[in-house]
Amino acid sequence: MDWETLLCRERLGKPLASADELGRTPFHKDHDRVIFSGAFRRLGKKTQVHPVSSNDHIHTRLTHSLEVGCVGRSLGMRVGSMLRSELPDWCEPADLGVIVQAACLAHDIGNPPYGHSGEDAIRHWFRQAAAGGLLDNLSEAQRQDFLHFEGNAQGFRVLTQIEYHQAEGGMRLTYATLGAYLKYPWTARHADSQGYKKHKFGCYQAEYPLLQQIADKLGLPAQGEQSWSRHPLVYLVEAADDICYGLIDLEDGLEMDLLAYAEVEQVLLDLVGDDLPQTYRQLGPQDSQRRRLAILRGKAIEHLVNAAAEAFIEQQPALLAGELQGDLVEHMHGAARRCVLDAKQMARKRIFQDKRKTVVEIGAYSTLETLLDAFCGAVTELHAGQNLSFKHQRILDLLGHTIPQPDWDPYRSYLRVVDFIAGMTDLYAADLATRIRGIGPN
Repeated sequence: MDWETLLCRERLGKPLASADELGRTPFHKDHDRVIFSGAFRRLGKKTQVHPVSSNDHIHTRLTHSLEVGCVGRSLGMRVGSMLRSELPDWCEPADLGVIVQAACLAHDIGNPPYGHSGEDAIRHWFRQAAAGGLLDNLSEAQRQDFLHFEGNAQGFRVLTQIEYHQAEGGMRLTYATLGAYLKYPWTARHADSQGYKKHKFGCYQAEYPLLQQIADKLGLPAQGEQSWSRHPLVYLVEAADDICYGLIDLEDGLEMDLLAYAEVEQVLLDLVGDDLPQTYRQLGPQDSQRRRLAILRGKAIEHLVNAAAEAFIEQQPALLAGELQGDLVEHMHGAARRCVLDAKQMARKRIFQDKRKTVVEIGAYSTLETLLDAFCGAVTELHAGQNLSFKHQRILDLLGHTIPQPDWDPYRSYLRVVDFIAGMTDLYAADLATRIRGIGPN
């Protein structure tokens, strides 16, 4: 791979010609299109790790995505400065920064309500429904899209099909930004066979031609049928997510009284060492733990950004060859790698097992089961050649102007249902499911 091709400024779809704007590059426009999209806005009411809480300090998908975007921008600019002589003449470090930032902002845009529990609940429902024959009229490849439902593939669909120009390029982002977004540039047929993060994939069969087009434009090497090497900037997006996920989970754990301040502080001090900010040294007993941690976290992120950028430069030959094994965190120097891994391990053991979180996750299965029963039941009747019952017609009416039509194939209709449900916020999904069951308020 080469940077000139990887940083392609052309757009997906058929956009109208537009003049360049002073101070606003194609990549800045990508950033703004993500920010102003409805799908991005709804992340404010979607679970990050903990269910949407009455504590305003707990992260949602929106605040998490904004923070990942900030770290990603720093990473991209740092790498851009270090690689300046190897980049195209027109490309400034700020360009690399905003490409990574835009991809970071979009990295969770396809996640359904209730986070990873919601993903698993959708997979679980379709596996049970498939056993009953629901997906019999679909090809095997199409069935796998539903049986392995994946937020990353749903996000690719949001970016390229659903938002703005529906079925005509979606947000019409640049190929460079789409490449940086595609953490898993392969289809569900590789979901159980890819060596890296099994069960993950980034593209449904419906968007496969778009994935092909993007890979060709960016010069991504093919790794087999319906599978390509990752864009090098994906590793920066992933590193930004890992850094924020690791450290911010610990802050949320403190807010929920699941962790002690001293143990969280120690994880960061082990990384920062003697490089403590002067403001941190001047803190006194009257200063809150929240303030102390915010200052220390800022310095820790600085160390982690430096370590990730250095790892990227060291691994650039393998990255451009499409041969780097694992993620960038695995290639960071010892203290930085230990910090991220220790933070993740602490979160897994002490935060993810919280009973308050568990109860809501169990409820997610019931909520999504109700919604999928209702909407997929209506679609099944639509394609059975029968007159729709009043109930099912009213259910389909909720889908708006893209309501499935009798002449659509079932795959397209079921995708439309998944688009609708995956786009819901936690609260809207719970409210609608309650009303469908007939026990909600009028």
